[in-house]
Amino acid sequence: MSKKILIVGGGLAGTIIANGLCRQISSDIRKGDVSITMLGTSETHMYQPGLLYVPFGKIRERELFRQQRKILNKLIIFHVDPAANIDVEGKQVTCASGAVYGYDYLVLATGSRLVPETIPGMAEGAHWLYDLDGARKMRDALAEFSGGKVVVNVNAPHKCPVAPLEITFMLKDFLEEKGVWDKSQITYTYPIGRLHALEPVAEWCKPAMDESGIKYETFFNTREVDPQAKTITSEEGVTLDYDLLVTIPPHRGAEVISESGLGDGGWVPTDRNKLLREGSNDVFVCGDTTNIPISKAGSTAHFEADTVIDNLVSLLTEGRWARNYDGKVFCFVETGLKTGTYVWFDYKTPPNPGAPSQMIHWFKLAYNRLYWLSARGLL
Repeated sequence: MSKKILIVGGGLAGTIIANGLCRQISSDIRKGDVSITMLGTSETHMYQPGLLYVPFGKIRERELFRQQRKILNKLIIFHVDPAANIDVEGKQVTCASGAVYGYDYLVLATGSRLVPETIPGMAEGAHWLYDLDGARKMRDALAEFSGGKVVVNVNAPHKCPVAPLEITFMLKDFLEEKGVWDKSQITYTYPIGRLHALEPVAEWCKPAMDESGIKYETFFNTREVDPQAKTITSEEGVTLDYDLLVTIPPHRGAEVISESGLGDGGWVPTDRNKLLREGSNDVFVCGDTTNIPISKAGSTAHFEADTVIDNLVSLLTEGRWARNYDGKVFCFVETGLKTGTYVWFDYKTPPNPGAPSQMIHWFKLAYNRLYWLSARGLL
């Protein structure tokens, strides 16, 4: 009997897994021994890390998008039909259209979403770059900005953990290029007692901020934003004035995960080595959807996806487990508009950011172009 693989989510993680499986078991799919179905929410696929460059006019919007069907291998059955309920006991997914899909193996790659509305005043008073509309508004605000107090406010949890640092250093360079840095001040806030969740990254960025003249406020857990008074206040009782507020909004997982009873906040309890839903042997979890305390980033999704592919192929063809995920993450970090560094780490090796250079910035720009090959499973 044909084995059915059902992938819920059409972002990077789900796309790499679908294409990677096709590359390895295309003959089985053609013979009808295996089928791969993807349930997406949109006809288009967006390169989300590219949003970082939109506020600074460093990328054209059309470069961020491709048709999802064209990225996917032709052997993949693709439906734009968002999942409405996931029944892991009955091994089936019900979609918004009412269609029901059964499976032998399920891959949950439902990603994460912004929830600025959970903090009073944030949606009305702040700018962000985690979706296209927000990035556009931030671009317009920067075009009009002629100097003043900028607050970069970080909330947790959020995806792409280095993005707050990137936007902070890029803002500093942008204001210098615009000629208004001498009448501007950036203050960076972070919710714990250091400047980043990863201690080595925090140790690296503190002197970098000091050297750049960027102020910071730790133990700043946002309570509210007052758009009229242009203030942001923390649970700790600190209030900061701003002329421009850039925020990293809090994130949650997909609503369908919570509504299906699969995890609080939309995050699925996941075995950090096997990438299986805890207590399951047929439900894989990949990318932002996991509750693994590791970076929710594109590279994380990529390395996790490679592990899921290897194990699914091995289970389907040999009936055995192939390998565990080792926690590998690799992230380029823009340290301005013209320089960058990188961090890599895994479960055993802590990150160790190197000295920023223009060369690493160029590598990051090159990867922006290679992303589509990665999504196709070719890198």
